[in-house]
Amino acid sequence: MNRVEIIAEVGSVHDGSLGNAGKLIEAAAAAGADTVKFQTHIAEAETLADAPMPPYFQGEPRLEYFRRTAFTPAQWRGLMLRCAERGVGFLSSPFSAQALDLLEDLGAERYKIPSGEVTNLPLIELIAQTGKPVLISSGMSDWAELDRAVETVLRRHDRLVVMQCTSEYPCPYERVGLNVMLAMKERYGLPVGLSDHTLTIHACLAAVALGASVVEKHFTFSRLMYGSDAAHSLEPAEFAQLCQGVRAIQTMLANPVDKADAGRYAEMKRVFEKSLVSLAEIPAGTVLTPALVGVKKPGSGIPAARLAEVLGRRAARAVPADRLLSEADILWD
Repeated sequence: MNRVEIIAEVGSVHDGSLGNAGKLIEAAAAAGADTVKFQTHIAEAETLADAPMPPYFQGEPRLEYFRRTAFTPAQWRGLMLRCAERGVGFLSSPFSAQALDLLEDLGAERYKIPSGEVTNLPLIELIAQTGKPVLISSGMSDWAELDRAVETVLRRHDRLVVMQCTSEYPCPYERVGLNVMLAMKERYGLPVGLSDHTLTIHACLAAVALGASVVEKHFTFSRLMYGSDAAHSLEPAEFAQLCQGVRAIQTMLANPVDKADAGRYAEMKRVFEKSLVSLAEIPAGTVLTPALVGVKKPGSGIPAARLAEVLGRRAARAVPADRLLSEADILWD
């Protein structure tokens, strides 16, 4: 199976600090991420001055927030270079046609369509026209809206991953929707993934076990940081646990076990299983009864499963107490 991609969603957790953004790349790479994802905002191109902030973050007006936390093209180029130096992929969500142009000028290799842009078909069409791979996060969209977004990309190419996402911050386990991820796989016949907003790693691990090709989690230095996403992000040690868990699950899925291959456990069976033994001294010719024959370790004699087959037969020869029975100790005729 293909390697599951683990995306560390930095978003705007850097709070406009280029130094923080670079260090977040380094921390995500050290934790085991394959890709570091950002959000590319050009404030005036995507929002009105009086647009509301999301309910989970009321720190400052949205236009001001996007202006303050934006990077210049040169700074974005530096972040892309930092990702390359650390061996992780660079990914960003453009929130406007101008943001897409900026990323195209920088040579971005693929794009993520965030949940709030699923109904922005003009932007999706522009992204699809680049011919580059796309991830699309389902978020707050219904099936009809998601169908239109997927169809818009598929008219151009099929290098698309559809990701289940619940636009609740934080997302309770009851609302993760792993069943929706599976329904997407059947509905579209495309790779699927999970963009997870719970506060733990469990949902992502479950998604991988169910066949997710990609998992994405918000990433921060500390949940105490200021901003819209830090409070529902994973810290580095937690993200490292996520990466370890995903790789472990992927190894399990890639290596099916043949239950018929019991021969490899021959030594373990000898140590742990039980065999038929004499519970007392048995004279030759004696009828074997439960008082005389029982089961004890080791498992190197007649298997315990054959006890009923042996009871009622006679001893072929005298057998001392507390000894493994052999085939030769029993009259089989």
